[in-house]
Amino acid sequence: MDGIINVYKEKGYTSHDVVAKMRGILRMKKIGHTGTLDPQAEGVLPVCLGKGTKLCDLLTDKTKEYRAVMLLGRETDTQDTTGKVLSEQTVEQSEMMGRMATETILSFLGPYLQIPPMYSALKVNGKKLYELARAGREVERQPRRVEIFELEILKMELPRVTMRIVCSKGTYIRTLCHDIGRKLGCGGCMESLMRTRVDCFAMADSLRLEEIETLRDRGELERYILPTDYVFAGFPKLMMRAGGEGDKLVHNGNPFCAGLAVIEEKSQVEEWLPGSIVSDVRVYDSQGQFIGIYRYDNMKKRYQPQKIFLGGS
Repeated sequence: MDGIINVYKEKGYTSHDVVAKMRGILRMKKIGHTGTLDPQAEGVLPVCLGKGTKLCDLLTDKTKEYRAVMLLGRETDTQDTTGKVLSEQTVEQSEMMGRMATETILSFLGPYLQIPPMYSALKVNGKKLYELARAGREVERQPRRVEIFELEILKMELPRVTMRIVCSKGTYIRTLCHDIGRKLGCGGCMESLMRTRVDCFAMADSLRLEEIETLRDRGELERYILPTDYVFAGFPKLMMRAGGEGDKLVHNGNPFCAGLAVIEEKSQVEEWLPGSIVSDVRVYDSQGQFIGIYRYDNMKKRYQPQKIFLGGS
């Protein structure tokens, strides 16, 4: 099996747990996930299979959407409700507090510098931060630029606020809740988290592990495994001309000039200008086999391979 399956990660599982269980269900080793979710978080976790594992790093970089519940008035060492309480105060529902909370939350729209939490899988000098944190050590972390593209308050019943967040890669929602609480002056932490979307993978289409196992037993699972080129559906599609030298070039992962290919599908994400040469394209041989992603090099006047999916996994 080669491709991607949209898994719904349930609470209590790590992302590595999901991969281990998928290896048992599918009886194959070449499986990888596309970005960690905390054990207490749930939601969309695209899992790559076979040759699709080459997508893991690409999907990790994609925009993500979450639904989170923030608890104001409490700070913890893990920045969520599972950690040790460091400070606590009462936050009551009032018109003034509601207005202040709304203004503070919405002030985080756009780019901001976020300091990664100690309880995270990031490494410092070869050691994972959460390992250092469990040993009682705290080290300096460099702030990283993240971006909140959309931030919507779905419900406010203080001290709890339910939010919808669309953000860039590397954003810690726990830390966002912590930072909002700090700026508001009362402290805050994350109470619950659900990832509702990763790029083109939505929660409505995700499958729980028990559903995947049932589909396997029925012989219906392959219908739910998306091909590797699904992720690049918005890119223009180029196909090698039949009878030309294009097939030989792309089968060996070589560059090719634009004249060797024909446009099968225009871009779905940007205006197509007749006669123009776009930057990133998905390339297929003359028989329709997906080769990979190429980028046009204006200096060399040819398409250069960026990620090849043909061949070994």
